[in-house]
Amino acid sequence: MSETPNTDIDSLSFEQALAELERIVQQLESGEVELERSIEIYERGAALRAHCDAKLKNAELKVEKIVRGENGEPAVEPAGLD
Repeated sequence: MSETPNTDIDSLSFEQALAELERIVQQLESGEVELERSIEIYERGAALRAHCDAKLKNAELKVEKIVRGENGEPAVEPAGLD
């Protein structure tokens, strides 16, 4: 895990957050982390998971805005999510 606890999770891309979350899971699964540290990184992991979930939901909403036009051809409808 990146040892920068002040990293603002909201500024992380999905890929960065997921990579950090994977490192946290590996640390917790190793069983070699002290209890207090485990709690700290678990809390960060929960925040990272929520961040990833939000990024995925946003992407899903954008994809749902892809619709079929009147002639059956794919068309894009503005998502209005930005």
